[in-house]
Amino acid sequence: MCALRMLFGAVALLAGVAAPATEPALTVFAAASLQNALEETDAAWRRAGDAPARLAFAASSTLARQIERGAPAEVYISADLAWMDYLASRGRIVKGSRMIVARNRLVLIAQGSRAAQGASREIERGFALGERLGRGRLALGDPEHVPAGRYARAALESLGLWASVADRLAPVENVRLALALVARGEAPLGIVYASDAAAEHSVRVVGTFAQDSHPPIVYPAALVAGRDSAAGRRYLAFLRSAAARAAFARQGFLPAE
Repeated sequence: MCALRMLFGAVALLAGVAAPATEPALTVFAAASLQNALEETDAAWRRAGDAPARLAFAASSTLARQIERGAPAEVYISADLAWMDYLASRGRIVKGSRMIVARNRLVLIAQGSRAAQGASREIERGFALGERLGRGRLALGDPEHVPAGRYARAALESLGLWASVADRLAPVENVRLALALVARGEAPLGIVYASDAAAEHSVRVVGTFAQDSHPPIVYPAALVAGRDSAAGRRYLAFLRSAAARAAFARQGFLPAE
């Protein structure tokens, strides 16, 4: 489930209503953690009468750098503000088009049946994270580049837990790979978004990080400069529609506001 449809040659064209001859298919670059939610919203998008969208999922950093180099995307959706700011500072985002489309929470996961899990606890100072790891490593997005990893490091530092695991990490290029490591039993614990944990039946949530332990987890979306289109503007508006909000909620995301 975690094989990513990467850029150029691996971008999937979703089946649906054919695009009008005068309007090419819309290409959306989106953070890997949005995969399930955007795939669900695509059906509603097509039912509304629009052409099918090409959805490419990867780390926000990877997608931002591809856009910087001219990758053909009309819409970019990041898992944090930093990579959206990165593109905006380089003139690659249409001014005034940015909006927050969803929010999320950060959780600690272990392998196991979600159905069997009890109530998860809020992770606090003194949490025995190092002991729980045993001889294993903590799976998370690379804190140097990946938004989920940055949030994870911020949370662990704020709780005084970073030093106990800093040399015991399994950093990966996007949060869905961290989820996969835990689901396959290759890492005993991982830090992912609540929406990721909800999408994988082979993991259970063992702890939730307080929202004030890290910067707010938000998903900004914007039009890519030089590729502004009517379809792109409709797509951004659609992401704030009732149908899209409901799909995001079903996939474990929090509302944008």
